[in-house]
Amino acid sequence: MSAPPTVRWIELDGAVNARAVVPRVLLRSDNLQALTDDDVRRLTGELELELVIDLRTDVEVAREGPGPLTRVDGVRIEHHSLYPDSGGNTDLEADTVRPWGPALDGEFAGEPPVVRAYLSYLRRRPDSVVAAVRAIARADGAALVHCAAGKDRTGVVVAFALDASGIDRAAIIGDYMATGERIEPIIARLLASPTYHAELEGHDPQDHAPRVGTIERVLELADEQFGGTAEWLAAHGLDDVDLARLRQRLAPV
Repeated sequence: MSAPPTVRWIELDGAVNARAVVPRVLLRSDNLQALTDDDVRRLTGELELELVIDLRTDVEVAREGPGPLTRVDGVRIEHHSLYPDSGGNTDLEADTVRPWGPALDGEFAGEPPVVRAYLSYLRRRPDSVVAAVRAIARADGAALVHCAAGKDRTGVVVAFALDASGIDRAAIIGDYMATGERIEPIIARLLASPTYHAELEGHDPQDHAPRVGTIERVLELADEQFGGTAEWLAAHGLDDVDLARLRQRLAPV
């Protein structure tokens, strides 16, 4: 199995959870609304950004307004919403999300709430998960996946893309857990926005840090229930050509 490079933080003025998972191929981040002109120049120049995959809800996008990358020639924006089942505005609610009905709870009632939240993304928006992974595969330059915090929705899409490409799971887990290093400034940024303030006011930021065992359990359940992430993606519309291109881009031989 292949392993991507160790965590490479991208230091930006307008985002705090940005990193290169596979340099010049796959980037991930929290909300991009506050990017500065220097941030934009770095992303589109040095980091060769071509595509932004926005996993936020329509409500989030409408309330936050258009980000600066929407005005940049040569950068495409695709929206593939993975809305949180809590009905809230932020993916951080996955940590305390309530049940989603008998079908999911009956089958996975023993799983932690955050694991069940991640599984609900697969159940409720398989179209968005597959479309995001397909977009990563088809991009010529770097694709950047983001949501509000860059942890839950982004974490699931990035983990599925990496795992389907044959990336070592220890490396996938390490990438997922890296958000914990930035959880304090992530929460501070979200609290400063009216979109997220009410949901997060008074919360201990560490309650929203990524938890050990979460993403590996989701991948284990993908193995057990679907035969693997690649098989799940294929069953929901990712064709062999796109899967091969995804693997070539993320884990070239």
